[in-house]
Amino acid sequence: MARVSDAVGSIGVELTPDVPADAVGSLAADAERAGFDRVFVSAHYNNRDPFLALSRAAAATETIRLGPGIVNPYETHPVTLASRMATLAEQSDGRALFGLGAGDVSTLGALGIERERPLRRVLETTRVARALWNGERVDHDGTFRAVDAALDYDVSPPPVYVGAQGPDMLRMSATHADGVLVNAAHPDDLAAAATRIDDGLADRAPERGALDTVAFAGVSVDRDADAARRAARPPVAFVTAGAPREILDRHGLDPDRAATIGDALSAGAYDDAFAAVSPAMIDAFCIAGDPADVEARLRSALEHVDSVVAAAPLGPDRSTAIDLLGTVFERVRAP
Repeated sequence: MARVSDAVGSIGVELTPDVPADAVGSLAADAERAGFDRVFVSAHYNNRDPFLALSRAAAATETIRLGPGIVNPYETHPVTLASRMATLAEQSDGRALFGLGAGDVSTLGALGIERERPLRRVLETTRVARALWNGERVDHDGTFRAVDAALDYDVSPPPVYVGAQGPDMLRMSATHADGVLVNAAHPDDLAAAATRIDDGLADRAPERGALDTVAFAGVSVDRDADAARRAARPPVAFVTAGAPREILDRHGLDPDRAATIGDALSAGAYDDAFAAVSPAMIDAFCIAGDPADVEARLRSALEHVDSVVAAAPLGPDRSTAIDLLGTVFERVRAP
């Protein structure tokens, strides 16, 4: 698998804006002090606006790279997304990362949005955004339309990191993106993803450069392993609901139970969805436990990818989890 020499061992953290934007900025500053290289802010309509939170994060930090993790081109028009990313790049002095994906089926369904042709939509968004950032005027008629669209300011183009889990999205990302955020925590899933990514690299144009492969892995750490696993239930519910049948089968997970969780999420019955999460689902879709447990799993993950983002929930207490993870990652990256 292709590697990016200056990104090997890069570590990131996902922050959920279920707290005020200023609090997200403070957590981003904590992450920078703890030695993290990247901050992604999750994007869900029921939380605060990710770009407002990223604005606070940019103001509160100096060196860490930051971006949405992950926005989709259904809720927001792709041209508007490109402009918001360009604004973030400007405000952060070129530290922006464009975390782009097809969106969560359950969440989009709750908004009455049908996720049509997701792979094509993400690819077209990537191409249109790059054209706009390069100062071009864009006419586009595909999964969305744009007529003589342009940005009226200079842009520092951010790298595009595509969130992917299914085989086709993984292959497409490897061919066309700057990085791929592999939505997986288990080494078996990361190994399978690496095979699909290698398939896509065979068609990658040389001018695209090397690909940064990142495990965008749910992590929940606490000195109390049981508390860490309880905190993992909400994000595991969302991952389970959107997991392809192939991945459910790989881990021996009941597809009917996964569908029940998805139905509950779509209906806004979050407590029911979280209660239906099984221990096996936590093991499959999250790195959860005490620092020693998490360290062992992170070492396994880095056998298959260049970098890791510790995604939600982080732990029962995010500030404590960021400090614990900073220490864990320091050991993992030590020669």
